Amino acid sequence: MDYISPKEAVLNVKRLPKDTIAAGRRHTVGLKSDGTVTAVGWNKHDQCNVNDWRDIVAVTAGWRRSIGLKTDGTVVAVGRNNEGECNVSDWRDMVAVAAGDWHSIGLKLDGTVTAVGNNRYRQCNVRDWCDIVAVAAGYLHTIGLKSDGTVTAAGMNKHDQCDVSGWSGIVAIAVGSNHTIGLKSDGTVEAVGWNEYGQCNVSDWREIVEIAAGCAHTVGLKSDGTVVAVGDNEYGQCDVSGWSGIQLPGN
Repeated sequence: MDYISPKEAVLNVKRLPKDTIAAGRRHTVGLKSDGTVTAVGWNKHDQCNVNDWRDIVAVTAGWRRSIGLKTDGTVVAVGRNNEGECNVSDWRDMVAVAAGDWHSIGLKLDGTVTAVGNNRYRQCNVRDWCDIVAVAAGYLHTIGLKSDGTVTAAGMNKHDQCDVSGWSGIVAIAVGSNHTIGLKSDGTVEAVGWNEYGQCNVSDWREIVEIAAGCAHTVGLKSDGTVVAVGDNEYGQCDVSGWSGIQLPGN
């Protein structure tokens, strides 16, 4: 992989299509090409009641809720709201959204960040963040990628999942329940946090162009369209060694 600067890589990430599918713990949300949304799965808290949504450009899902980003920069949400995690009706000028289990994150056009919901571990203390280009939310922590390729974090740090202050050259982030992943501009990957299942054992990965994190596993897409994975494999979620031809970002 040819080296590109963190700034160039971050700009490339910002040009990628917005999130069009999202998975909560027990429900799945899909964004259609006409800006409408569909959802299936557990609906005890009305988290799948998205049929009337219009003009949506990105979706995300928490444990018991669904969130949609609209073309005008406003945000809609349905589902559990016991701790105010769906209180997003006054959000404006948003360019990205993320959902933790019980808190919701919004990235604004000016690079600042807002948050609502459970703040027991100060995972919503993001109002002083600036120059952010991407956000991600875990069980009880929040991660922000800055335009200079560094990373900031807030929230529970029991497993060192917020120990990202030394990271640099990062172009993309992903968050599991209690671990944090960073993709570097040279195609290598950083990881911190809970590692009981080896979900942070990514130091030997190379030529990675995209990353994703589940509750306790981590997935990486390589530049040749193959996939690597580490972590909890109780249900075969890491059985990707035979995959090939996976679409690359931006294609």
